[in-house]
Amino acid sequence: MGEVYRARDTRLGRDIAIKVLPAHLSADSNLKARFEREAKAISALNHPNICTLHDVGSQDGTGYLVMEFIEGQSLAERLQKGSLPTDQILKIGREIADALDKAHRNGIIHRDLKPGNVMLTKSGAKLLDFGLARSASSAASLATLTAVTAPQHSPITQEGTIVGTFQYMSPEQIEGKEIDGRSDIFSLGAVLYEMLTGQRAFPGKSQLSVASAILEKEPEPIASLKPLTPPSLEHTIRRCLAKNPDDRWQSAADVKHELDWVSQSSATGAAAIPGTSKGTGHKSLLLLSVALAIALILAAIIASNYRRANLQLSAPVVRATLPAPPGITVLTLSDQAGAPAVSHDGTSIVFAGLHDGRQMLFVRPLDGSATKPLPGTEGGKFPFWSPDGKSIGFFADQQLKRLDLAGGPPLSLAPAGDGRGGSWADDTIIFTPYIYEAIYRVPASGSGKPVTVSKIDTSLHTTHRWPSFLPDGKHFLYLAANHVSGKEANSAVYVGSIEGGDAKPAVHTNGSAFYSSGNLFYYRDGSLLAQPFDLDHLELKGDAKPIGNVLRESGNWGVIASGSDNGVLLFQSAGDAKFPVVWFDRGGRTIGAVSIAGQQLQDIRLSPDRTRVAYDAFDGPIGCLYVSDLKTGARTRLTYQTSAWYTAWSPDSTKLVYSAQPTGAENTELVVVRADGSGPREKLLSSGKVDHPSDWSRDGKYIVFDRGMIGSQSIWLLPLFGDRTPVPLFRNASYDHGNGRVSPDGKWIAYFSAESGRSEIYITSFPAGAGRWQISNNGIIPSAVWRADGKELYFSGLDGNLMAATIQPSSTSVGLEKVQVLFRSPFLTGVVHDIYDVDPKDGQRFIGAAAPDTSGLSLNIITNWTAAPAPK
Repeated sequence: MGEVYRARDTRLGRDIAIKVLPAHLSADSNLKARFEREAKAISALNHPNICTLHDVGSQDGTGYLVMEFIEGQSLAERLQKGSLPTDQILKIGREIADALDKAHRNGIIHRDLKPGNVMLTKSGAKLLDFGLARSASSAASLATLTAVTAPQHSPITQEGTIVGTFQYMSPEQIEGKEIDGRSDIFSLGAVLYEMLTGQRAFPGKSQLSVASAILEKEPEPIASLKPLTPPSLEHTIRRCLAKNPDDRWQSAADVKHELDWVSQSSATGAAAIPGTSKGTGHKSLLLLSVALAIALILAAIIASNYRRANLQLSAPVVRATLPAPPGITVLTLSDQAGAPAVSHDGTSIVFAGLHDGRQMLFVRPLDGSATKPLPGTEGGKFPFWSPDGKSIGFFADQQLKRLDLAGGPPLSLAPAGDGRGGSWADDTIIFTPYIYEAIYRVPASGSGKPVTVSKIDTSLHTTHRWPSFLPDGKHFLYLAANHVSGKEANSAVYVGSIEGGDAKPAVHTNGSAFYSSGNLFYYRDGSLLAQPFDLDHLELKGDAKPIGNVLRESGNWGVIASGSDNGVLLFQSAGDAKFPVVWFDRGGRTIGAVSIAGQQLQDIRLSPDRTRVAYDAFDGPIGCLYVSDLKTGARTRLTYQTSAWYTAWSPDSTKLVYSAQPTGAENTELVVVRADGSGPREKLLSSGKVDHPSDWSRDGKYIVFDRGMIGSQSIWLLPLFGDRTPVPLFRNASYDHGNGRVSPDGKWIAYFSAESGRSEIYITSFPAGAGRWQISNNGIIPSAVWRADGKELYFSGLDGNLMAATIQPSSTSVGLEKVQVLFRSPFLTGVVHDIYDVDPKDGQRFIGAAAPDTSGLSLNIITNWTAAPAPK
């Protein structure tokens, strides 16, 4: 498309490259636009692996780019000599992936990644030619394939048809579909394949045959061409080359992390490991290949090396990505999941997952492919293992429970209104029953009452959570953290004792921690670190060793990682998880998405006029209040410095009341703000207690709010007339009740109550609180929503179903006509209720936050991790 000259910049005394578009080519609008596009794309990028743009301009009709002069050879020239060594492939691949990640984060898709656009220099690989790059928001081109023969040694970019180079195009490029950064990931996979094997992933004699291969065929297995290829590297490349973009790595950063792990693993040369014979090496390689074929490359290694207590450190280090079982969504983020837990002997994991819209726990052996659901664990979260691997501890139905894998129903051990982690040693379980609680211990047999074993220093912390036993079964690690804005720096991991007493600080961190194989694993600045831990003195020693970037729940501080007693480590890669918000019809079918995904939501409310949606979402550890326009997608942030947790609309859809937590305070205040962000905020109530709004009556006279926390929660009414003195709905209630929602006609209020021993939905008169009618019978997730005519009430059952109760209210009582199942609830559960709302018009549409999607974030396994070198 132009000419490139080597030149001398006499002013700065350096060699440069000048790319020019001569006048006769400038007359071609397509070429001129491409030239300008390249200038804009490169000017937006500053990266050591992307060719630097120094200047751009035009003189006498000739456009030019002044660029960095790069000495070296193109990757295409190097490949004419054959394949590259594995270490060079990994280095070059990581550098290209890092460059693509930079481009994608700046909204730029390269669209023409190929060996000819990669230069190999002494300082590393350089990505060139952004002439076909485009913004991620612009449309893809449509075209027709032609049967022009493509030279095998030098693939070319065809103009006038589909843009790009056919041998490295993604299927969606060839089909002329909309593309995003995952198209470049496919091209990167094709380049990696060629570097490794010395041949194209999709060979062909014409564009038509090449395109057909890309769309319909799989590349020849790498293991058959290069038998000594690390299985994890083949897996990485295979996933890059997936036909469906959703099945690929979801970001170039993911590919870089995968290549990092492959480069760190000694599994690339099992035969060269001391103490491993040649025959053993071939056997291990064969076993790994077989395991990879069934998507579990760890099978042979774990089965042969980690079912005995004494770990042989001469065994190979294996790094792999654990694929999700077919038909099951692995849940990790949100208050309803937690990290998958590796058993103490390193042979199995237990995790929370979704199957057929139903959340429960699953057990998966690491030396097999069968994933077993655990009946009785519906709604289960934060699982952990018994020491002998025969039982599972978990949280569900506001209880701490245990389940014996041999059979039988789960056993409830203790109340846990909103549990935050547990651990098991001998016959003792330690756990956190609630988000603002300390650590408790309880007999695993279920024969005793919970006893507190830690004491919260309220001047520093608001919560103790994520307890994890040390090997002596007496001491344990836990995170002491602070929910209050401005006090997050106080967070640290401490060592406590089941006998109580003073705790000992171990390390400053704002994430959960655990002990494995002589090391304390903890979180810092996005990374999982391992540091030797002295069990005699209960303190760190030596230097910390980085393991890799790790995912952590922003508002919950739970690090998605766990480890066995013998060197098996599991952790999920960091990255941007998807928190989809979706419309569903009355049958549970998806009928559209809402453009507020990407946030970890705690509450969501439709405006009465059905034009906007208000929601609370985490920004780091702070809750923020937003309003999004359902038609335009425009978003307005209403809070910044002060944490905002729950909200309700005014009847005229112009204002919102929310729960604000002042900086440095543990209490919350009720504040009113205009939905468009204009005007001053009005503080309605500052009681010195924890108050959260649940509704604003349709006549505008009352704000309904919950006072207190789970276990001591009650409904209060704030009149917006007279002296505005708040009053309780029930004056002498000793049971937990909350989440009140006023009926559209203002005569009734639906709420949850635990007066029967478990949470159920009731209706009483409003605002008098006279009379009581029970609506549900089998336990519910504490929330209910009215239809606009007041004749139907919606709530979620503990069995995972969204229910609809048909109501027949009279002037003095409430009649229940029927309760029916609508569909399996897909909605995410927040701290106290499901995060959804109902279209107030006719109850035919539901909007809600679905379970977070972390499928694009690798779930990584490392065996014998203590023998692995630290990442560079």
